[in-house]
Amino acid sequence: MRRPNILLIMADQLTPGALPVYGHKLTKAPNIEALAAEGVVFDAAYCNSPLCAPSRYVFMSGRLPSAIGGYDNAAEFRADIPTFAHHLRRAGYRTILSGKMHFCGPDQLHGFEERLTTDIYPADFGWTPDWERPEDRPSWYHNMSSVIEAGPCVRTNQLDFDDEVVFSARRKLFDMARGGGDRPFCMTVSMTHPHDPFAIPEQYWNLYRDEDIDLPRVTLSPKEMDPHSRRVRQVSDMDNAEIGEQQIRNARRAYYGAISYVDEQVGAIRRTLAETGLDRNTIVIVLADHGEMLGERGLWFKMTFFEGSARVPLIVHMPERFGAHRVSAAVSLADLLPTLVDFAHDGAAPAFEEPIDGRSLLPHLERRGGHDEAIGEYLAEGAIAPVVMIRRGRHKFVHCPADPDQLYDLAADPDELTNLAADPTAADIVRDFKAEVARRWDLQRLHGEVLSSQRRRRLIWDIARDGGQSPWDYQPFQDASRQYMRNTMDLDDLEAMARYPRVRPATPPTG
Repeated sequence: MRRPNILLIMADQLTPGALPVYGHKLTKAPNIEALAAEGVVFDAAYCNSPLCAPSRYVFMSGRLPSAIGGYDNAAEFRADIPTFAHHLRRAGYRTILSGKMHFCGPDQLHGFEERLTTDIYPADFGWTPDWERPEDRPSWYHNMSSVIEAGPCVRTNQLDFDDEVVFSARRKLFDMARGGGDRPFCMTVSMTHPHDPFAIPEQYWNLYRDEDIDLPRVTLSPKEMDPHSRRVRQVSDMDNAEIGEQQIRNARRAYYGAISYVDEQVGAIRRTLAETGLDRNTIVIVLADHGEMLGERGLWFKMTFFEGSARVPLIVHMPERFGAHRVSAAVSLADLLPTLVDFAHDGAAPAFEEPIDGRSLLPHLERRGGHDEAIGEYLAEGAIAPVVMIRRGRHKFVHCPADPDQLYDLAADPDELTNLAADPTAADIVRDFKAEVARRWDLQRLHGEVLSSQRRRRLIWDIARDGGQSPWDYQPFQDASRQYMRNTMDLDDLEAMARYPRVRPATPPTG
């Protein structure tokens, strides 16, 4: 059997709790539901760092941020780090990226043979945090205008980007179908919705009624919050914003509308697969880089290890190979690299040159058991020291040298309202988790490495703005001399090659 094509569809800041696949009663996402009905749904999938760039670096490399220096949204993703695109390209795959991946640094491909669009976010060091001045809120970071000004719109920066992303991906699928060839492909299509700001055209806004929009289940005052949550509120300027119930409804309504927009794009991509016949041998994976708090616990956006922020949707669809079922065990985005390599090598992947932190999901997909563990690190805005997370079984443990520990029993307490870290009945569990943290991390050394990286990048950014500057932002290359009709081409040949499916010669009538 020919090796499968792989299509990864990534949404940005999509929390599974807002999807009907994961129990939400209001949102409309029929195309994702159709994939889930025939696919494998992971109920406890986590990002490894609840922020765009570091989460994507882990997704690409299978290694935690501390192992690769990918601490925050302005940390360089080094060119010498192997990614799943490198591994699959070595295995003979055609590797393609359309959309956002938030690569910082001069390497803007990281193993992708083709990149169809530029990125929506900058590739330089301008967004470097400063742990040494936590009281200074960076002017370029999240603020509450996304919530205060939430509502319907005609057009946004993100719509311009995502429309281009999906159009480019679909056109590439048609090109590959027309061009044939023996190489399988691995394509990543990465949209920015439903990431804030919370604005969406009326056709999606009007899918929902204001009176139906659910409000946050858990409301906490800043005094009731853990120290890291209070710092997240400060760095996102939440403490200086007056947010009313109507604004919360508007933000959530626009977010649900953005989910429906994403779902429509998923449907368009699947139709293209079907129209080209590529669907018969393509594994489709739907996932996100991290979640969105949506006002839960008095928080918005991400940056914490609470469920709304750290959990992600993960659906794997190839019903001919993997029967429909759900997986309750904890897994993470770090597990995607070894899984994709297993797909490329039919479960007999060669050994990696360097250890990775992820483990293949193939046993889960084939109902042969599998691991139950997700490891997380947060080293960016709102932190003043490393924040680490271990999710295993029914428990989640969060540790930071600057803060009290947090332990939650997610089976008994899915809203994470009861911190068991100081409960005498959980003393043995806490002791074991703390011992594991000490084995896994040298947090003092990691803290120093983060500070050193931040200082170097701020220095380079300050100097780079003096005089001429050569940007790292990816510039898609298109050879216009080979597009559409040119006088170097025969018109009939071009039209015949570009038409899909090809016109079959008419057969004369018999008799």
